[in-house]
Amino acid sequence: MMLIRFLQLQLRFLILSLIILFSVNQLMAQLKVAAEYRPRTEYRHGYKSMFTEDDKAAFFTSQRMRLNGTYTMDKLKFGVSLQDIRVWGDVPQQSSTSNQVMLYQGWAEYMFTKQFSMKIGRQELKYDDERIFGNVDWVQQGRVHDLALFKYEKSFKLHVGLAFNQESEKMKTTDYNVIGNYKAMQFVWFNKKIDALNLSLLFLNNGLQNKSADASPVFKTAFSQTFGTRLVYEKKNVSLFGATYYTSGKDITLRDLSAYYSSLGLNAKLNDQWGAGLGWELLSGTSQKEKKANSNYTNNSFTPFYGTNHKFNGFMDYFYVGNHLNSVGLNDLYGNISYKKKKFNIVLTPHFFSAANDVLNPAVSGEVMSKSLGTEIDIVAGYKLAENIQISGGYSQMFGTETLKALSGGDNKATNNWAWVMITFKPDFMK
Repeated sequence: MMLIRFLQLQLRFLILSLIILFSVNQLMAQLKVAAEYRPRTEYRHGYKSMFTEDDKAAFFTSQRMRLNGTYTMDKLKFGVSLQDIRVWGDVPQQSSTSNQVMLYQGWAEYMFTKQFSMKIGRQELKYDDERIFGNVDWVQQGRVHDLALFKYEKSFKLHVGLAFNQESEKMKTTDYNVIGNYKAMQFVWFNKKIDALNLSLLFLNNGLQNKSADASPVFKTAFSQTFGTRLVYEKKNVSLFGATYYTSGKDITLRDLSAYYSSLGLNAKLNDQWGAGLGWELLSGTSQKEKKANSNYTNNSFTPFYGTNHKFNGFMDYFYVGNHLNSVGLNDLYGNISYKKKKFNIVLTPHFFSAANDVLNPAVSGEVMSKSLGTEIDIVAGYKLAENIQISGGYSQMFGTETLKALSGGDNKATNNWAWVMITFKPDFMK
């Protein structure tokens, strides 16, 4: 009897152990935890705007620490991302208030079917080349949205996003004053691959809190409508791409909007190591001559909205990175040549900038200046130290013109350059 009792206990223990082991394996299969640590040191001497001879260079190290987790269970997906952003030395060594950890992403996604789902909460939006919607990964804080996203993905992809923002739980009105955010936003994105062609269509209805002089106490919302397409054709070692968008409606001051965007380009893989590309972008602008002559002018300045703008128009961020908005627009003709071998890669990209509309000479009344804004040279290199460790760095220099000086200040004769080095660690803790 004692032997039978002992064998029964052993069998129960074995069964319980198998259940626990199976549950842990199931949990491991559904849970993913990863991290990112990314310090970056920068030297700024004319970054975003030109320096004068009397200006002194900036030098600092910033960092981003992220912890990312996703969990999948039946029809539910759940995602959380925490991050800490800081500049080395921005708080005392023994500060009791130095905790800067914040929620970067927090969302839940329910799968109605295998093809149709609803994702709600704080989340990144990345579409196509990230010109209109991107996560702006270069900046340490990134970009996220609070919204409901409906997704259908089968033979084609159809995403519908709905958002309405408020700065607090209000008792009256819907006045909204968070700088840089939309008040209401709806978009539809369609994507279809047809053999070698990748077709995307986008419609964006963007609502901003009215900031015209007579806005209060009505709290109107100024809506603009942007629609367009992006096409990519890939065949063998050549990729051709182009996009066009048009914006109408009202700007933030309820002024009429009529603006457009166009781009064309190609990338070619020359062999296993070498690649090359050529491209052109046009963002329409408003004539300074027209603005001066007519107070009821139409706003012709295109805004790239919520894209990863650091990726475009030069890495020194002279255009559309919190600047150059509602201005004279931009023509950007650029090329690139790249080399990659084993763990090393390097890219050289020159940009030739010009204004898309008239710029007035501030020193001579009524005189229209040359549209040339200058040339920027970007060099970026990277080396893969290990499977999840990457070191990269770059150098950029802007050769500005008198017209760029008239638009954004500084001295085009001064040396305007920028250099950086960054190391990125991306360990997977559980996968």
